[in-house]
Amino acid sequence: MMRDDRRDSEQMNRRHFLGHGSAWLAGLTAPAFLRAADAASKKIVVGVMGLGRGLDHLRACLALPHVEVAYVCDVDDRRLSRALATVGTSGNSSGKTPQAVKDFRKILDDRNVDALTIAAPNHWHAPAAILAMQAGKHVYVEKPGSHNIQEARWLVATARKTGKVCQMGNQRRSWPAVIEAMDKLKSGVIGTVRSARCWYHNRRPSIGIGKPVPVPKELDYALWQGPAPERPYLDNIVHYNWHWRWHWGGGELANNGIHALDLARWGTGVGDCPIRVTCGGGRYHFKDDQETPDTAVATFDFGDKVLIWDGSSCHPRPADNLAFVTFYGDNGALALSGGGMYRIFDPKGVEIDRFKGDGFAKATGSGGDRVHFENFFDCIRNGKRPHSDIEEGQKGTLLCHLGNIAYRLGRTLTLDPTTQTILNDKEAVALLGREYRPGWEPKV
Repeated sequence: MMRDDRRDSEQMNRRHFLGHGSAWLAGLTAPAFLRAADAASKKIVVGVMGLGRGLDHLRACLALPHVEVAYVCDVDDRRLSRALATVGTSGNSSGKTPQAVKDFRKILDDRNVDALTIAAPNHWHAPAAILAMQAGKHVYVEKPGSHNIQEARWLVATARKTGKVCQMGNQRRSWPAVIEAMDKLKSGVIGTVRSARCWYHNRRPSIGIGKPVPVPKELDYALWQGPAPERPYLDNIVHYNWHWRWHWGGGELANNGIHALDLARWGTGVGDCPIRVTCGGGRYHFKDDQETPDTAVATFDFGDKVLIWDGSSCHPRPADNLAFVTFYGDNGALALSGGGMYRIFDPKGVEIDRFKGDGFAKATGSGGDRVHFENFFDCIRNGKRPHSDIEEGQKGTLLCHLGNIAYRLGRTLTLDPTTQTILNDKEAVALLGREYRPGWEPKV
């Protein structure tokens, strides 16, 4: 059953959220060069769960050598058929057709499977990843990786307890141009970095008012809900608009804000937890079922540095032309685009250097995913931590969860960064976790 230790939630136990494990692979007796050769050619068998965004997972896996896709999984028959067609077009390294299953637990029961990739909705991320690691599988889980802060703790704790590689899908961590930009920030190219501003914009339409209708025959809605308490089926939830309902998603902050905030954390070198968090905004463009804001600004004060995220989901604001993340230092600024290009400015705002990155698809392939998956599989073979190890990834996700809590309560959160405790706010503490449908409570 789910833990009922409220004291643990109220204390935001640092050891649970940021626990470190010891190295989990011992050396083999064969000579080092033979071990390296064997590791590089070791076939890795995977299953892919969630075949919307998961089609990109599938394409990345199919493009890499010594990787066999043994299963594709989705609760919707239409998506399963599309995935099998994708395999037929791209080809599987084994020459075999993957098994198509609706229930991912069938993948976990197969001892031949080495890893599970998870691209199901947010409410599935941590519960599925925890079960997979406990079944002996390595895990690649899409951002944000958890639906709430308690799940983030359990996820990190499970990765350390099982010793499994767990990579979060914030793929820019593996892009060469981004890595280079971060190295330049660390080298002092703009002096001491004091702040970072993140920017996201889109032109999303209204999601309308959902109507109760019969569940489509090709959809297993009970399994789609999985760990989330049951809600009636409406015609505007599946397969994407769940993002804008707190019951299943985390709004734009957890959907796209995580990418930019992860880079902001990395480039500024801030600590693991802020001292103050604010988030203001609202649903301004449409009157519909969306619960999360379409326009919002979140700030994360770390005492000596600050991160700012500005999101505009329903208006692209073309006049602004802002960078994905801009870092501000004593000697200038570095502006990083979403595709990996970065520009460096002097204190007067004059551009003094730029690097055109490999871009979203040119060198990285499959929508920018290939190199990130390559890193994941390499770490399974060599026992190293991946570029976006789940512990590091959930530090960025923590900001998203805290920002959403501040927005939902309409007030500033104050925290003790040493213990990661939300101070003097019982309502905020109550939002650290969630209830689960009976039988689906994570067991860690």
